[in-house]
Amino acid sequence: MVEKIVGGLILAFLTYVGRTLWQNRRHLKLLQVLLAPKCRTRVSVAVLLRVHEESQLVLFATPARPGAFGPPGGVVKYRETARLDLERLGFEPEHRDRDVMRLDLRGFISGSNVLAFARWLHREDGRETATECLRRELIEELGEIGHEELVSLAEVVAFRHVRRVIDGPMKVPGETYRQLRFLDVYDLLADRREAEELRSILVSLANEPAEARVIGASPREIALGRAGTHMVLPQSAFLVSDRRYREDLHPAS
Repeated sequence: MVEKIVGGLILAFLTYVGRTLWQNRRHLKLLQVLLAPKCRTRVSVAVLLRVHEESQLVLFATPARPGAFGPPGGVVKYRETARLDLERLGFEPEHRDRDVMRLDLRGFISGSNVLAFARWLHREDGRETATECLRRELIEELGEIGHEELVSLAEVVAFRHVRRVIDGPMKVPGETYRQLRFLDVYDLLADRREAEELRSILVSLANEPAEARVIGASPREIALGRAGTHMVLPQSAFLVSDRRYREDLHPAS
């Protein structure tokens, strides 16, 4: 009798484990959050654009981190229609001063809800598509680097998926929460003249010594975090691999 009960418990446990693994098969790396379900986790969802020629990658100056350069792209925004779903997941938006950051998929949830958040994210319902996000960010950043003349090209280009990265969860020095990033990297889709023109101009700007807000960096320079006299942001590493080399730089206050 006891053996049957023990056997039933073992079978039930294995069934639960199997079901959990199957439900989260796309996010197996995240199962470690179950070890600390009450731990506060900062999540962010972003899309990065890889613009390159051979081993030279184009990086833009970042106003939030003066003197540092990173890839075009940014945080995906959720739609107002998704607010209730995110509230059910316990998502607390990170408050930022700039109005342009409103509806950013960047905030805090408990560890117990990370897997459900990842599954919601995978459905791609209630948030920007990668194309919408990249176009919006690229148009905004072209203005920030002083090249508004390229906006008309950015408005019509398309993108090709390169890789998906789950960065973390990791402990944040000096903070009580862990950090977890969902990132997708895209190339310009070379299916029309505008895409090749935009890529060619950006590469030329990166190679122009007098250009102060666009630089080129090799994979080695990205790994070192320095391209000449310029600081390279850690997320640039995802343009060439699925892992980072260094901790984040905090935005200027």
